[in-house]
Amino acid sequence: MLTRIADALFPAFGSLSVTADPADPADSLPRGACVLVANHTSLCDPVVVAAALRRLGTEPVIMAAAGLWRIPVLGAALARDGHIPVHRGTARAAEALDRAARVIADGRSVLLYGEGRLPTRRDPGEEAPGPFRSGAARLALAAGVPLVPVGQAGARRLCSGGTLKQLAGALTAPARRPRLHVHVGAALNLPAAVPEASAHAHRAVTAAWRTAVDALAASGVR
Repeated sequence: MLTRIADALFPAFGSLSVTADPADPADSLPRGACVLVANHTSLCDPVVVAAALRRLGTEPVIMAAAGLWRIPVLGAALARDGHIPVHRGTARAAEALDRAARVIADGRSVLLYGEGRLPTRRDPGEEAPGPFRSGAARLALAAGVPLVPVGQAGARRLCSGGTLKQLAGALTAPARRPRLHVHVGAALNLPAAVPEASAHAHRAVTAAWRTAVDALAASGVR
């Protein structure tokens, strides 16, 4: 339900374009479950990426910071739709990967963010993905499914900076209508060793992010 709402509401807040490898959307994602890994730039990333993926015909289970489940209405909706809270920095963090593996075994794809955290900078500019944690690679290898890189650009123009600036960005977005782009790369079959698999995933997500940045530049967004 959240994915459908994101896709329906997003046109009011910005202009979203989506591309994929290969170019035919019907062939851009694996037929079965997969691990989708995106770069993390702002609090609005889940809405942006969920809306883009729905246009490509998939509605994944999203792994996100557990704090979102404490927000009234949103937390209840996340729980109802089966999304997975990640209790970062606690002994419960591993539970999220175990739950994600069960979701994949049931035939649904999972979306997570390779960096595992937001950048600390406050400017609205683009920056290449930071170092990845090992969770995405470990999940894909353990579940025996492909990893699909997702690069998104422009989300920081919608929402970035401190709390007040983020709120102001969201409130003024319908008037500003920032342009955003999401690019879904080709599915990867990862090497067996986790460090090499993580590095491979990071390179692929970085390449997808560069494609998204180039798409915005071609449309006149700098």
